[in-house]
Amino acid sequence: MKNEFRLTISSNSINEGFARVVVSSFVTPLDPTLEELADLKTAVSEAVTNSIVHGYKDKFGKIYINGSINENTVKIIIRDKGCGIENIEEAMTPLFTTGGGDRAGLGFTVMESFCDKLKVRSKIGYGTSVTLIKKIEGKSKW
Repeated sequence: MKNEFRLTISSNSINEGFARVVVSSFVTPLDPTLEELADLKTAVSEAVTNSIVHGYKDKFGKIYINGSINENTVKIIIRDKGCGIENIEEAMTPLFTTGGGDRAGLGFTVMESFCDKLKVRSKIGYGTSVTLIKKIEGKSKW
């Protein structure tokens, strides 16, 4: 492993932007293209937002973000200790939402389309872990 970080944030919606900036800064040494950077930032935003809106619903908790770089591959894990997902396959179906009319139900679809690999693990009452893996084709400065 070439580099790693650990970050804990409160599940306040204002921290979604902070998480994006941290991940963006973390991958900068890989010299990502603007598209690669935007893709990763968007995927992180979706995962953090899911933790805030669906994981913790109307209460506050902590969101744990771990990142690592190995060669030119970035791995970001976003984890919460919220309510968990009852049916992961259903939750990953485009347009499915438990968030009511103001949610599009595209969070996992967006994450999957902007990353090379997406893994979701969840247990009711214990929380959810989303792993985003993206290969950066930009020239590495490592």
